[in-house]
Amino acid sequence: MQTADLGFFSIPALKPYLKQADELGVDYSCLLKSAGVSVQDLEDNSSRITGEALQQLLSTLVTAAGDPCFGLHSSAFVQPTTYSVVGYIALNCSSLREILDNIPLFERIVGDTGVTSIEYEDGYVLQRWDCRFQRPDVRRHLIENVLGSWQHYSRNYLGFPPADCILLEHAPPSRKYAATYSEIFGCKVEFNHAYNGVRILEESLDLAIPEADSNLLSTLLEHATRILKEVDAGQRVSVKVRNLLRLTLREGVTSREEIAARLGMSGRTLQRHLINEGMPYHELLNQLRFEMASHYLKSSALPMETIATRLGYTEARSFYRSFSQWSGVTPGQFRLHS
Repeated sequence: MQTADLGFFSIPALKPYLKQADELGVDYSCLLKSAGVSVQDLEDNSSRITGEALQQLLSTLVTAAGDPCFGLHSSAFVQPTTYSVVGYIALNCSSLREILDNIPLFERIVGDTGVTSIEYEDGYVLQRWDCRFQRPDVRRHLIENVLGSWQHYSRNYLGFPPADCILLEHAPPSRKYAATYSEIFGCKVEFNHAYNGVRILEESLDLAIPEADSNLLSTLLEHATRILKEVDAGQRVSVKVRNLLRLTLREGVTSREEIAARLGMSGRTLQRHLINEGMPYHELLNQLRFEMASHYLKSSALPMETIATRLGYTEARSFYRSFSQWSGVTPGQFRLHS
């Protein structure tokens, strides 16, 4: 069952850690068992483990491996299947800009041990990752694996040049391992930073991905929508509604009755559940629209009309009016100062 604090982690995303353990000759069968992970779990790529199980497993793997760079070394084993359908979505986006537009919306399919956000500043883009794990012995390895995996995937599967810089919150390693970071990341690395992330030249966002297939991308996005619904099974009704709306707004599906029907209940029953959870439908819809609008305005160059359509508005002026009410500024002003 998914936990409230540390979320879940997909089996494909776990496998690079196990492959690194194999490389180091670590017999992890007992470690898996003590963390509550079965062999059957590993054979099912649609399976997930709890964040607590991942935390316990990583802690024991790092100790058994005796590798201070275990998480970083594990990142070398990333491949499209590591990210499940999200990896293939990235391969079929037309550019890095489109990847950054889509991936944060679907990253929970891989796991919710951290959150990606995109920031723009002075000709650079920061792809930031905020880790939910707090145990230092695990947090460092998870962060380095995530950022290292992004770099490997970007270079080896998308054909992008190295990032400008990697930003890490923790202290640098001993001099003995300094070269490992430069070799794996392939760019400058700054330690003791305020947050973790990859800094990219903004001009690289529009480099084309040669093998991208827009038709396949549409299919993959639909598939990701279905998977995300499965991931959210057992969640509170408000969570289910938010995630369903996030993926149906582009179709213009915004009414309470339509969403209720997709959830197999009446509009009145849906509203009752939402009120009991302290989030009436209209308030939830507005909150989500503002969240998504802010994301698009900050992290994309999408035209206002396109953003309005993606939020389920039939005309842009309705979006302008709503956004101004929510934020106190126009969408254009918000984008300019973000």
